[in-house]
Amino acid sequence: MTRDALIGVDRAGRTPDRDVRGSRCDPAGAAATGTRPFAWRHGHVIDTATFAAQAAALAARLPEGQPVNLCSDRYRFALGFVAALLRGQTSLLPPNAMPQTLRRLAQPGATLYALVDDPAQDTAQLAKTLVADHDPASTATPPLPTDGHWLAGRLDGDLWAACLLTSGSTGVPQPQHKRWRALQLNAASEAAALAEQLGWPSIAGLNIVATVPPQHSYGFESSVLLALLCGAAFDAGRPFYPADIADALARLPPPRALVTTPVHLKTLLAAGVELPPTDLVLSATAPLSPQLAQAAEARLGGRTLEIYGCTEAGQVASRRTTAGEVWTTNGALRLHREATPDGERFVVQGGHVLEPTALADVLELLDERHFKLLGRANDLIHVAGKRSSLAHLNFHLNHIDGVDDGVFWLPDEVAGEVVRPIAFVVAPRLGARQIIDALRRELEGAFVPRRVVHVNALPREATGKITAQVLRKFALRTLAGPATPAPLEVEQFIDATLPAFDGHFPGAPVLPGAHLLALVQQAIAGHAAWAQRVGPRPLLLQLKLLAAVGPGQRLRIRLEAPGPGIAFSVQRGSTVVARGQFAAADAGSP
Repeated sequence: MTRDALIGVDRAGRTPDRDVRGSRCDPAGAAATGTRPFAWRHGHVIDTATFAAQAAALAARLPEGQPVNLCSDRYRFALGFVAALLRGQTSLLPPNAMPQTLRRLAQPGATLYALVDDPAQDTAQLAKTLVADHDPASTATPPLPTDGHWLAGRLDGDLWAACLLTSGSTGVPQPQHKRWRALQLNAASEAAALAEQLGWPSIAGLNIVATVPPQHSYGFESSVLLALLCGAAFDAGRPFYPADIADALARLPPPRALVTTPVHLKTLLAAGVELPPTDLVLSATAPLSPQLAQAAEARLGGRTLEIYGCTEAGQVASRRTTAGEVWTTNGALRLHREATPDGERFVVQGGHVLEPTALADVLELLDERHFKLLGRANDLIHVAGKRSSLAHLNFHLNHIDGVDDGVFWLPDEVAGEVVRPIAFVVAPRLGARQIIDALRRELEGAFVPRRVVHVNALPREATGKITAQVLRKFALRTLAGPATPAPLEVEQFIDATLPAFDGHFPGAPVLPGAHLLALVQQAIAGHAAWAQRVGPRPLLLQLKLLAAVGPGQRLRIRLEAPGPGIAFSVQRGSTVVARGQFAAADAGSP
């Protein structure tokens, strides 16, 4: 495939028919002017001529220094990135926009400023430059050439174009500097791999909705760079909720692509919203199960592909998940194994990887271009003499029907004890025993968790990842439980008209014990500090009914926390009519 095909222009500088198939642009006008769709906002196209002029106008008013691109709108992010390129500035792309993250970016001698699309954004005292796509100055700027060649021709390939930070999922985030030449080659090899998987001559004209932020290497490469250099176009937003994702896809003309993560994809498919036909679903950041890939292809009608890569090396390989577990490297990339004092490591080089780069994963090499992914080198765990990877365990946990999200965590070693993994799950319809039984059918016994902890949500980033440090803090805080609340007393009047009295017993009505217990549960659920102690599915450990309760009586429900659960008593005046104890359903060993 030629470079011209990859960037979606013919030798005369025109976009091929595929560029405008089904779009709201005029095909004849596009062919005559050389413009093509570059981005979409609320269903309206922004063409390359408009983008080029606005990027040039923004470049003219950028201050000196290094920009920190914090724009959440994908089109304005692209404007800021290209404007910085035109000024010869290296864009810094942080993993998030939290003030504490921004404060850590400062380096001696560096002058940083923030590119923002929200003037109220907290930039931790960094000077702000507002990026807007309605800048009046852009209308007076002479239009630049409007295909992918205009950037390639204006920029030095050795320019340090971007500095991305690793996710920190297994340690401290590290800066990764990218030359413009490497970014061009990366985009071209990804575009060629996607086109080959889809059976298309190129991806020119593909319209992309991305749920991944543009500051993340995957979101940057698979939306912004594919539009800048390979003829695709992207939706300017970053939809999060399933209905918003479906609406964004429906607003775009075909062919469509969804760039997402397994976490986002699973939520989207489970929501039951109507989804338009989508030619390509692209997934990365975590393993995608074949079952989820099959469900995506059935619902959306296109192919579901996975990208394997890392911030250090960029995009390395791809596969169609439903076709098997073998990955194929992109373009000129080649893999080899190297011996190390600790064992071995796997290295990628060639193409856009300008220097040999070690991968953080364990591979089974079939040849220099094909491999199976066995897990991260630093997430391998040993339990009772057995070895596995957390990625492998998480894969099977999230495959369980009814588990909305889940993750394994291995506590710190304790001398003389066998440490067992703990599973944290968002699974409101399943009990701990059901999850353990399902895992026992898939995992060796050593890795089946002795404890399953139900939580309302996991602390995932926008990309769906959980860093090792964040997971450790979350696990320790969750296992410690909430602070012990002060005893609580709730008054409850027993109305004589309650349906529970009907037939129980005629002439001498008595409140059923089940209804009395429900009143205690209502008292717990109505106070968050108490509800957190036992979770959404509390387990009744003990109940004693000591006296009858009749209509018209006033009760006092008292909650106490002598241990990890809740002890309760129900009194009528000075008479205790019931007492018992609740615990979290996952508090005990199976």
